[in-house]
Amino acid sequence: MEKALEVVDLHAWYGESHILHGLNFAVNKGEVVTLLGRNGAGRTTTLRAIMGLTSSRKGSIKVGGIESVHMATHRIAHLGIGYCPEERGIFSGLTTQENLMLPPTLSRSHRGMSIDEIYDMFPNLLERRNSPGTRLSGGEQQMLAVARILRTGARVLLLDEISEGLAPVIVQALSRMIIRLKEKGYTILMVEQNFNFAAPLADRFYVVEHGEAIEHFTSSELQEKTSLLSELLGV
Repeated sequence: MEKALEVVDLHAWYGESHILHGLNFAVNKGEVVTLLGRNGAGRTTTLRAIMGLTSSRKGSIKVGGIESVHMATHRIAHLGIGYCPEERGIFSGLTTQENLMLPPTLSRSHRGMSIDEIYDMFPNLLERRNSPGTRLSGGEQQMLAVARILRTGARVLLLDEISEGLAPVIVQALSRMIIRLKEKGYTILMVEQNFNFAAPLADRFYVVEHGEAIEHFTSSELQEKTSLLSELLGV
């Protein structure tokens, strides 16, 4: 299968703190892959390192077959990859629609979703399109953060803890969103603490511990890995 994202022997640092220690994994085009692990295992750092947002990094990160480990963040984004951080980064002085219109299109080859397509996928945002971004509920802000990336034309999405702290009905809506995006051919790499959210969505899973991928399995192997996951994750 064609690899949308391939990480080989990735090391990353914040200052002098060595966080990732030779991480290896890949995400095939059109897949949903979840990085599991305890807090502090290095999962968020992995997403940040892919986007060039750590102090330093070495190894190999290929996006669509293009080596990006030495690229600046804005050049990485133009490879068609979008990052939705845990803190969301919604602009309080802009309305929902202004937040959506803010990012530029990243690629001539991949047209971003139109406003109408986004409102079809996220009807809550249509209802709140004139509301200030930070007046939205936590779930609506999360939808806006993802929708804003879809406007850019990015086809590889890095999603960090998108279900955290949200009501079950919103988590269900986000699950439907992931399913629809996969149907549209998007490639998704998720960091998730909520295993019940990630389990039915992901094609494959990597368990990260101390900045390394120590376990890898597919969705079909999930049942037989339950006891191991309980031991590794405490779930």
